[in-house]
Amino acid sequence: MTEPLSVLLDTCVIIWLANGEPLPRDAMNAIVHAGLADGMYVSTASAWEIGMLSRPRVGRQPAVQCLPDAKTWFARFMAGPNIKEAAITPAIAIDASFLPGDFHADPMDRFIVATARHLGMPIVTSDRKIISYAEGGHVGVIPC
Repeated sequence: MTEPLSVLLDTCVIIWLANGEPLPRDAMNAIVHAGLADGMYVSTASAWEIGMLSRPRVGRQPAVQCLPDAKTWFARFMAGPNIKEAAITPAIAIDASFLPGDFHADPMDRFIVATARHLGMPIVTSDRKIISYAEGGHVGVIPC
């Protein structure tokens, strides 16, 4: 398998990398290769998802612990070597509404998929719905 020059990191992968959790070898190899080449990209949709996952809810702990707070945690991750922001542009936002084939309605997943398609790079993800969508040839993925 030829390693990609750049990858888009899905939110789950950002969390795992930031927390030092292991990833499958193929995914890690692709991330490292991209980090040494054109870069690892992070959609602004992931910033929103991390904010939502880290906020306390009545009677429950946050799904993700971001210390000291979500903004600082995310900024530290983004300051890593060759990590780049993939902003949701108007073109990406509109494309997210018109993805080819059959894809579910989660707006953040749609933004992430549209971003990867727009930038021409695979998504590193464990999201079964995105992986299934990729099997239809609509976006590249590196499953983990």
